[in-house]
Amino acid sequence: MDATNDPSTDSGPAATAGSPPQPVTVTITGAGGQIGYALLFRIAAGAMLGDRPVRLRLLEVPQGMKAAEGAALELQDCALHLLRSVDITDDARSGFEGANIAMLVGARPRTAGMERADLLSANAGIFGPQGAALNAVAAPDIRVVVVGNPANTNALIAAASAPDIPGERFAALTRLDHDRAVGQLAQAAGASPTDVRGVTIWGNHSATQFPDVDHALIAGRPARDVLSERLGGPGAALAWLDDEFVPRVAKRGAEIIAVRGSSSAASAANAAISHVRDSVLGTGDESVSAAVLSHGEYGVAEGIYSSFPVTSDGTGYRIVEGLSLDDRARARIDASASEIVAERDAVRALGLL
Repeated sequence: MDATNDPSTDSGPAATAGSPPQPVTVTITGAGGQIGYALLFRIAAGAMLGDRPVRLRLLEVPQGMKAAEGAALELQDCALHLLRSVDITDDARSGFEGANIAMLVGARPRTAGMERADLLSANAGIFGPQGAALNAVAAPDIRVVVVGNPANTNALIAAASAPDIPGERFAALTRLDHDRAVGQLAQAAGASPTDVRGVTIWGNHSATQFPDVDHALIAGRPARDVLSERLGGPGAALAWLDDEFVPRVAKRGAEIIAVRGSSSAASAANAAISHVRDSVLGTGDESVSAAVLSHGEYGVAEGIYSSFPVTSDGTGYRIVEGLSLDDRARARIDASASEIVAERDAVRALGLL
């Protein structure tokens, strides 16, 4: 990997004027799993990159290779006009060779009786080598989104293992939390999700995250005003936000597991596609949420991957600065960021950073 990576470089091989667009190489780890399966066909159909041909690389552990091979057969059977090739491998260097976009989905889930340190150590054993492989063989314009949990800290581990890739090219997925917040807010307001803008997820992709509507609009009006009218006044609106909205968004994943019997798959894949699409194609004048590298914005510790309001002009996410925060928001953001710092410190104590 050339050490002169530039975060402003457009994703994907350059095409000369008048020539057809060159294929974008997209590597998906854990591609044989449920989220990977939900990703593959939509990416190949253009949902993520528009009318841009793609080469898919399916990176799996040996025991997941058969599932990935089956998905590849189905992709062939779909005869998708944007899909140029599908490669399957259990070798990280082969999987990330020339990759323009890497979607790190596969991770070690927490199981009954597993200590937090064990979970962090197990995932460091996955994301550290993947970061090193990206550093060695990915394309100079590589962009990486970490989906596998604990996503914020896994992004930190991967980025730390890729010293030649700017840290701004890594991100952790909080778009699913963002979309959940939009859906809950739209339902409460009797509005369409397309009417909701300016929601922000702050902090960690965990139960400490803060879904913030203080700068959100519903059909062009402040969300707090709309909620006050719908719910019976400002006090009722704030009570709903603190007692129902924030905890339900933060714990939605657990709710889905309890109801469905397994974790979110299609919604997680949809969010990952939206995250990459908006990073590459731009957000327009709308902000979304992503866990990106902190440089101290909003008092968040430098060097961690924390969720912020972000925009993109197509050259990657940039943090929206200058938003006002009241004491309620400040306390919640600080608490979630402190959790990410504690995870970072635990990984350091294990000698993994």
